[in-house]
Amino acid sequence: MKIFNLYIKKLLLILIIVGFSGCDDFLEEENRSNLTDQNGFDDPEVFDQLVANGYNRLRKAALGFQLDQKGTDIVTRGTIIAGTDEINDYVNFSTTNGSVSAQWTNYYNVITSANLAISRVGDIPGLTEAEISRGLGEAKFLRAFSYFNLVEHFGDVPLVLEEITSSKTDFARTSESEIYAQIIEDLDEAIASVDEDPSQYGRISKDAARHLKAKVLLTRGYKTFAGSNDFNEAAALAETVISNHPLESDFATLHDINNQRNPEVIFALLFGADAQLRGESGNNRHKLFRFSYDLYPGMVRSELYNNGEGSSPTPFFFTLFEDEDEREEGTLRRTLFALVDAEGGAIQVGDTAIFFPKTPWTDAQKAAVDYAVINESDYYIPDGISSVHYPIFNKFDDPAAVVTTEFGNAGGIRDAIIFRSGETRLIAAEAYLGAGDAGSAADHLNALRARAGITTDLLPTDVTIDFILDESARELAGEVSRWMDLKRTGKLIERVLAHNPHAQLNNAIQSFHMRRPIPQSEIDLVTGDGFEQNPGY
Repeated sequence: MKIFNLYIKKLLLILIIVGFSGCDDFLEEENRSNLTDQNGFDDPEVFDQLVANGYNRLRKAALGFQLDQKGTDIVTRGTIIAGTDEINDYVNFSTTNGSVSAQWTNYYNVITSANLAISRVGDIPGLTEAEISRGLGEAKFLRAFSYFNLVEHFGDVPLVLEEITSSKTDFARTSESEIYAQIIEDLDEAIASVDEDPSQYGRISKDAARHLKAKVLLTRGYKTFAGSNDFNEAAALAETVISNHPLESDFATLHDINNQRNPEVIFALLFGADAQLRGESGNNRHKLFRFSYDLYPGMVRSELYNNGEGSSPTPFFFTLFEDEDEREEGTLRRTLFALVDAEGGAIQVGDTAIFFPKTPWTDAQKAAVDYAVINESDYYIPDGISSVHYPIFNKFDDPAAVVTTEFGNAGGIRDAIIFRSGETRLIAAEAYLGAGDAGSAADHLNALRARAGITTDLLPTDVTIDFILDESARELAGEVSRWMDLKRTGKLIERVLAHNPHAQLNNAIQSFHMRRPIPQSEIDLVTGDGFEQNPGY
């Protein structure tokens, strides 16, 4: 739904509302298609359904991968180092790019749902004051989350705070500073209104709103309209969240699918085993960072290694882990084992089929084994089997995502962690550094490194923005928007050109790429002035 066509046909809206059944977990949905325009808003439960629809739409928006990961220092396209690409290489970045349009549309769809809940709460009888307060707080969190992503990707965007009930095309772009002020106002109301410890897993908590506000203030702290106390306030909010969400004991346990609802998690989007209820494609993170491994002897597409192709980690990413850093093994799979007997019998089920050594093997060592051995220097050089090949991610593994065809849509069922206190500690470290307290910044980084098995503590003099970004890559790769992190810190252009081989080849990224183009389809629909394209596009 485009922002310019947000007029609500009530019956259609009721028919697409997603409710929840009152079970222990939020968004365990049920079919509400029997509701009508006449009776829908007479049921007090419909308010919670309106709020739930915002969560449902957030599942699609928040798991968009292209704009948040590609074209950064740690993620590039999974092809040989040749040619061009709009998103990753910043070459001929089009105003009609599909990923850009999806980012815009998906987040405004969340805002539409949030605004509907906020605007209609007065029309729904039988609600208690506590239900109204909590529901409005959740809706305003969802709206704030969406506007934060929109303003960072696009800059000035239309600020819509109410349900639009008739056709409207006379939108204007609101300044970044005003958008930020509204985000913070919404988050303050969310912190005051939502539950400290929600009874249903998956609902927004006060700590989720505190975490997001800390990140928003941290980001605003770099801008020309920054508040004088943004870094200090961000650090204080982060400290509160950290005190309530201790780190898991080790990195592998944190990402174990059998332990995904652990105290470190602050907010997660839920999917589940029911294909009808988990959204269009489920949690798609298990598809990230895969190459054509099934072409090698002994290999087939499987639930163990999952589907997925496209983007890959950059060569730089693989160099980031110290020898004792347990996060490498908890993130990457350097050995792939045979799933079938290879033709000729040299490789049997369970044998090593592909191996990516951290220390390069010699040609003689490689010749002495039957399986494929691929050194880091060869990740982007065709080997006669596949054009690119690299250690695949394991922290998003989802064995229940059944592979129905070779490249079929295997919808993931595991929760998608959106906020966890590992990130909160990185927010705190960066905020303290911005406030001039490198000692406290080092303390938070050392907590993460100790959990990863690293025994040497950092000194305050070791802490820089670049070190924090490296630490974030080790801790959070694929989990948070790397593009937004690089933009926030003013490091996007520098680190992309230094570490992304495809972008480096084309040398096209410029300062205007710090904002995405406004989708041309949106501009074409606007009447009146005040809605121009971002410079450079």
